[in-house]
This record gives sequence, C-alpha cells and structure tokens, in this order.
Amino acid sequence: GTGAIMAVPAHDERDFQFAERYSLPVKEVIVPAEGAQHCDTNGVFTEYGKLVNSGNYDGMTSQQAISEMIKYLQNKGLGKEMVLYRLRDWGISRQRYWGTPIPIIYCKKCGITKVPYKDLPVTLPSEVEFKGEEGSPLERSDEFVKTKCPLCNGEARRETDTMDTFFDSSWYYFRYCSPSEENFPFKPEKAKYWLPVDLYVGGVEHAILHLIYARFFCKVLRDFGLTDIDEPFPHYLAQGMVTKDGSAMSKSRGNVVDPDDMVNKYGADTVRLFILFAAPPEKEFAWDDKGIEGCYRFLNRVWIFFQENLEIFEKHETAQIDGHGFSEEKGNVETKMHQTIKKVTGDIGDRYHLNTAISSIMEFFNEVKKAAPQLKSSLSGRKILKQSMEALLKLLSPFAPHISEELWESTGHDSRLVLSSWPGYEPDLIREDIVTIVVQVNGKLRGKFESERNTPEEDVKSHALSLEHVKKYMRNQEPKKIIYIKNKLVNIVI
Repeated sequence: GTGAIMAVPAHDERDFQFAERYSLPVKEVIVPAEGAQHCDTNGVFTEYGKLVNSGNYDGMTSQQAISEMIKYLQNKGLGKEMVLYRLRDWGISRQRYWGTPIPIIYCKKCGITKVPYKDLPVTLPSEVEFKGEEGSPLERSDEFVKTKCPLCNGEARRETDTMDTFFDSSWYYFRYCSPSEENFPFKPEKAKYWLPVDLYVGGVEHAILHLIYARFFCKVLRDFGLTDIDEPFPHYLAQGMVTKDGSAMSKSRGNVVDPDDMVNKYGADTVRLFILFAAPPEKEFAWDDKGIEGCYRFLNRVWIFFQENLEIFEKHETAQIDGHGFSEEKGNVETKMHQTIKKVTGDIGDRYHLNTAISSIMEFFNEVKKAAPQLKSSLSGRKILKQSMEALLKLLSPFAPHISEELWESTGHDSRLVLSSWPGYEPDLIREDIVTIVVQVNGKLRGKFESERNTPEEDVKSHALSLEHVKKYMRNQEPKKIIYIKNKLVNIVI
C-alpha cells in the first residue's frame, strides 16, 4: 500500500527498457551458472543462475537463494512463503460447428435468457452447410437459430457459438463412469468407485492446457459437493514421440507411417507390442520396420509353442512318474518364472519401464520353450510347465491382449483372461544370483563388492572405480588398463 515498486532492469525486459530510456544504472544480481556475463545493452538475463552483488547470498543458485531468503523473512516475522497463480479468464466460445452448444437464447423483448432445464441438452443440427466462410456454420442453420423465447414465447434466436472442446474434455473422465446417466452429468457413487484415474499418459502439451482445465473442473465439482475426488490424476507420465527418418512424423515431410496399414499387415497386438518395446515410454523412438518384424516373429513363436503344447492343459494326465535328472531344469524354470513376475510387476507398476518388462517376458518365454521337452517328461515338470505358460499369458496380456486372450481360451479356461488375477511371486523361490567381485590395483587386493551374476562389464568396472578404498590407491591417476574376469575379478593397472 506504500506505492513502492521493485525494479530489476538487469533481469526484467520492461524494467530494462525503462532504465535504458532514462539512462539508469543496470546492476546484475544473477549471472549464468557458468559465470559468463550475459546482461548488456542488448538484452537481459531472465533465467535462474548464480547470485552476485547480493551480500550474504553471493554464490548461491537462484533456487538456494530463494529458499534462504524465505527462511530469513519467516524467522524475522516479516513474511512467509506463498504460491501465486496467474489465473486468467478463459473464453470458452468458438465460432465452429463441432462443440457443445451454449444454452443461451436472445430475445428482443426479454433480452438474454438461459435455455430452461427441461429443454436441455441443446443438440447440434444434422443438416449444416460448411462453406469455409467467416463465422459459425450454425449461423446459417435456420433450424437451429430460430426458436421461441422461454419467457414471452416470442420470436428469438439461439447462441450460435459453441464451447471450446477443452470444456468437454475437462470432465469426460467423470462421464465415463456412468455414460448412460440421463438425469445428471454423472453418478457420484460411480465416480467414487472408479476415480481418481490411476495413471494419466499424455503428451507434454496436455500438462499446460488440458490437465489444468481438468484439474480445475474436478475442484469445482468437489466444491459443489458432487464428488469427493480432490485430485483427478495422481500420476502422470509424459510420453515421447515416434520419429522416422530422423524427424517427427509429419505429412509435409512425407514420413508418416499409417497405423492402419501396420495393423492390417501385422495385427494390432504386434503394433502395440513394438511401440511399447522400442523405447521407454517417456522417450522418443525411431520407427523401424525391422523392429516390428521382430515383434511379429515373437508373437508367432508364442502362438506355435502353445499349439504344440496344449495337451499340458488336459485334465487327464498320462505322463510317467517323476524321473531323475530333470529337477535342475524344473527348478531353473520355476525360479525364472517368479523372477519374471517380480520384474514385470515392478516395471509396470512402479517404474513404467514397459520396454524392459517386455524384454523380461521374451527371456522367460525362451527359457520355457527351451526346457519344455524335459519338463514334459515328468508330472511335476508338466505342472511347472503349465504354471509357466499360464503366467506367461498373464504377463503378456497387457501388451498383446488379443493373442493372449485367444490362447487363454484355447487352453481350456472358461473365464476371460482379462478378469483373472495378476500372478504373484514367492520371495523364497527367487534365487538372486549374487557374486563377490574382487578388486585389485596393480595386482594387489584393494577391495571387494557384491554384484548380480552377469552384470554388464562396464557397470562392474564403473563400480570398482567408484570404491573409496580403490580411489585411495589410484592417487587420481587414470588407469592404463582394466582387466575383467567375468563374475570374479577387476584388476586396475595404473
């Protein structure tokens, strides 16, 4: 209320223009982190950086300084941290046909009035001319425009603007819970059962437009008492783009891959599996025809393997009594099954590493296929094979649902795979192979550490070099050579 204002000409464009016009001094208080002077008569530095000319805060990053300044003001009782939202009015009207009609009527006698509740919803006319002219196509539809005033029953006209489609998409997730409801937007009890959305996957542009609107709508519906949901999307994953020939797919570049062509050629499961397998979901990946061929061959191998082993699921077993010599193979497959269930469960539910989940499923399938002839030779082996094949379909189902469901039915199950429970794993049956790696410097023992068997060589070497005791004997020298004996030893030669 004092009328005082803060001016920072070195770091605000308008302040800089004012200072330049009136020849005021420009003092830098933030510089790029690398220390280069950025602000001069040609511009300003408006990013976060490192503080200078700031007393006790010199040398701090912008984030560190903000935190310390807030602490200082709070300790002195002079202020507190507060978040200010730059919310602005949202004009929702659009001059186009495709959108929700705005339920407003204009009458020369009564003025502007709303459409009565009993006449809702206002629906779009089916016969409309699209001429590419200015204004909304609805303006040229007498069927839609001409109506009666709900107050005086005189001649009136409807609002021809429609709502921005963002308006509809801001609460669709509530409507999905009860799409057939005719008296209310949605049933609160249905929304309570289904919501919030467990995981929202979308592009970055969603985070700055649609999700802001959707979250706002959710808060308003909560304030109206229509829902108890506070946050509509607790978890959000920004997905990467698919590129081809080194750039984002675009019709103008002529590098678009028609998904319908791919589905017709390889099937929906193959296309789905390839997209999820090609790269982590948050990363972009380059479309590769060879990659989709590989996924197609994998699903074919799965299909053929099941067709060749359907007798495993017959109710009347005719196999011989357990023999000797197959216990190791049986144990390996059982261990691999539980390890894979644990890995895939974590990759999907905790880390969203869908590509590594698929890779684990492929490895598990290869293990089962290789061991199948021996497992079929004994009753206990056939039991493990059956369990492994069922687990394989359950794990594969989220990535290739159609072939998984088809094979599930062919194995004699009455209920649908999608309705079955997710497989669990037995911790006691997961034998994590741990090895002790000996670390030497010039042939002398300088340390040890544990690692999973068959860890990539570069990872083992990197771990060995990071050991503090090893660093001590290396004395900041670069290694001339690093000798690695798989699963046993790292010898650093300096």
